[in-house]
Amino acid sequence: MHAGRYYTFKEVAWWTWRQSAIFVVIATVPTLAWTLGGFTFLAIPWPPIALVGTAVAFVTGFKNNAAYGRLWEARQIWGGIINTSRTWAMQVRDLPTADVSRVLIERHLAWLTALRFQLRESRTWESVKRNAADIEFQHFYKVAEWETDVLTALTPLLSTEDVALVKDSRNRAVTLLSQQSKALKALADAGQLTDLRFVELQRTLASLTDCQGRCERIKNFPYPRQFSTLNLFFVWTLIVTLPLALMPELAKMGPHFVWATIPLSASVSWIFHMIDRIGEASENPFEGGANDVPITAMSRTIEIDLRGMLGDVQPPALTPTNNILM
Repeated sequence: MHAGRYYTFKEVAWWTWRQSAIFVVIATVPTLAWTLGGFTFLAIPWPPIALVGTAVAFVTGFKNNAAYGRLWEARQIWGGIINTSRTWAMQVRDLPTADVSRVLIERHLAWLTALRFQLRESRTWESVKRNAADIEFQHFYKVAEWETDVLTALTPLLSTEDVALVKDSRNRAVTLLSQQSKALKALADAGQLTDLRFVELQRTLASLTDCQGRCERIKNFPYPRQFSTLNLFFVWTLIVTLPLALMPELAKMGPHFVWATIPLSASVSWIFHMIDRIGEASENPFEGGANDVPITAMSRTIEIDLRGMLGDVQPPALTPTNNILM
């Protein structure tokens, strides 16, 4: 998540310089052919391009609206995780045995850790580790889940038995929630939990399970590829044909005005492509991009609150790196 007021010009230029160079080349080639080679037949009427541009604007707007919906839903889910985590800690903090309370709270922190590591795993449709511009932009920030092994992060929070269970688990977060449920059942069987309290704690676990499932749905089901593919084709169709429609229009003002095709076409192409890229950068809110929901920082916020309830030393809050908070 960008935590500054705006992206700087340097950041935007870093993210788009490759595409900008391509747009200039696409506009320059037909302009040179027209002006220096006399290939004036390289022209198409303006109205069809205007129609294509209108269609692209609608389709791209639809994509960006859907992408923002996915991003905002992810943020709402993690807001629910924060609230439910605090509720869980308050419910188990006052159990008869302090050691049991600590185990349940630290296992919950391990669940948060396992969940965010799972959400940062790569998927084939995500671009942050595939697109050259996104890879270069990662110089501005760090993704903690890519620099640490998940078992290394989990081991200090779990018992030896729990570590052995999650080591070979395909869904470590679910395994940890299952362990929480087993622990509650053992407490109820030992008479340390009333039936009402047991039900309330199980209800809290159910809320956490629901939050995890909603995160997994966003992570594992991408923005439909058919819409994304058509939008990509439409945008590039407009970019390639735009100079051919601009040249005859500018030529009406005088032969020298044809050269204005290069900056005008490149600028309009950049705008449409940027709108498309913004949607692409928002549609996968857990992929490790600069526009992600900051689940690492939010997990640290939860840890600070829960450590405070245990009376432990609270870790420092995470701060943005180059205005990027992960």
